[in-house]
Amino acid sequence: MKNLIKYILIMLVFTGMIACDTLEPIDENRLDFDFVSTNPDAAEGILLNGYSNLVNQYSFSEAATDDAVNNILDNNYKRMALGELNAQFNPASRWNNFERVFWANRFLEIVDAQEMQWSIDTLTNQMFNMRLKGEALALRALHHFYVLQAHAGVGESGELLGIPYFTEFVESDGDFNIPRLSFEASVQAIMKDFDEALGLLPTDYGLSEGNVDPWYSNLENFDYNKYQVVNDNFFDLRISGRIVKALKARLALFAASPSFLNDQSYYNMAANNASEILNTIGGVAGLEPTGVEFYASDDNIVSSEMLWRGSIGGNSTTYEERMFPPSVNGRGEINPTHNFVMAFPMQDGYPATEANGFDPQNPYANRDPRLEKYVVVNGASYGGGIINTGVGGGNDRLDSIPQQSTTTGYYLKKLLHPDVRINNDGTKSGKRHADVYFRYTELFLILAESANEIGGPDYQVNGITARDVIAGIRNRAGIVSPDNYLASITSQEDMRELIRNERRIELSFEGHRFWDLRRWGLPLNEAAKGYFYNGSNYVELPSVEIRNYQPFATYMPIPNAETIKFSELEQNNGW
Repeated sequence: MKNLIKYILIMLVFTGMIACDTLEPIDENRLDFDFVSTNPDAAEGILLNGYSNLVNQYSFSEAATDDAVNNILDNNYKRMALGELNAQFNPASRWNNFERVFWANRFLEIVDAQEMQWSIDTLTNQMFNMRLKGEALALRALHHFYVLQAHAGVGESGELLGIPYFTEFVESDGDFNIPRLSFEASVQAIMKDFDEALGLLPTDYGLSEGNVDPWYSNLENFDYNKYQVVNDNFFDLRISGRIVKALKARLALFAASPSFLNDQSYYNMAANNASEILNTIGGVAGLEPTGVEFYASDDNIVSSEMLWRGSIGGNSTTYEERMFPPSVNGRGEINPTHNFVMAFPMQDGYPATEANGFDPQNPYANRDPRLEKYVVVNGASYGGGIINTGVGGGNDRLDSIPQQSTTTGYYLKKLLHPDVRINNDGTKSGKRHADVYFRYTELFLILAESANEIGGPDYQVNGITARDVIAGIRNRAGIVSPDNYLASITSQEDMRELIRNERRIELSFEGHRFWDLRRWGLPLNEAAKGYFYNGSNYVELPSVEIRNYQPFATYMPIPNAETIKFSELEQNNGW
């Protein structure tokens, strides 16, 4: 936190380069707060730093769960899963997101002073002030949520605690020694910032004249041409009202979960926010048909499945080199578990563990089509080759090459671009990738989970039920119709189990499982299983890698360095 001023100076150099065609050369000693609070380019640079450290789908934290094993011996998530998680070693910590909170607070000081001139036109200046303040408030709330998700928990006092909430910039010599709020007070503080942001941000960028939000269209002397200057679709990747409402739904579901408040009012909030957005795209009928796959083609990157994403990068092979099997010149880093593979139902929708048609010696036949899209199984074609993980599989065989060949009998497909090639001669054929922050499928699953917890499988929230959502998702996936298994689900408990399983599949390897197990209060120590073809039969490997979490690990620790420095900062119980 205390290094913020130093980073502001670095950012100013960057923003100065961007705006070099509009700025006169300045003396280096002018790069101080007085300068950035009066220069629009420099001030916006402070705001833009709030967009750094956003949590995207590429954490691969699944290696700390029952869904995957990381092949790299010193991988931090592997070490954590094996029992090293403590207040001094926590790879899932997000305490440093507070730094982005202070960037947002510094920018809000500039905006609230009302001395910045974003435009010489009064109306345009007013609208810039509104939108940029809305962004800062939303980003402040989001980064507080990240910290809350990672560090909320039952404190040493026995109280369910949240986090400190910072609404002002604190100088490097200021007082950071403030106590954690209660969990619910933390949630309410985040919601307050989100709500204020909603009254300032456009619902979407690039809205047509007839759809402009009233807090803009009702401004005195409103001019749509000037509005376009401020809120054109050029700003599409920035946070919008639609995104804020989705984030509110995510936060409310987290707060409502069994490990936290277990509260119907927050389930209602999650369901209502989610349904309001989803009804604008046609409800369940608006499910993106290609949403099952991340990169079915280059065009899929910009499909309507992505509610919020980062910029599309250039052609690259980075993730594929890490994850592809060795025979196609990858390092096989993340290995899905047999636990995860068995979460996929049969193609008729019945769980593989219960289905009469499941054959453990022909385990991948007649399965949910998503299995083939997400996991490289024994005998699959992938990356330009046939991948055999059993006897005769060469480099791809289980445990053939330490820290490269699979340890579970499976390799990862999810999140990888199917058209990437890493050739034997060292040449590569890369494809574009994007960091995704929120998908519509997650929002549908938030609605399903919340609606079921409120009133069961057929409880309607703005015309949508949990059954509707799960039916739509499973139909899109290729589950045979009629879905007799779904039709057999009548109790809230059975629907809860099905929703959790669908969430496990649909959001797999996007960084959700690690957090879901904790908010649901489910066991963390299920051993990672494998499956090996020995030349004549498949054999289950019941404990490829143990999970060794402390019983209090549902709530992760506050960093030890922080609790030592700040006496008011109460540690979570057990750490």
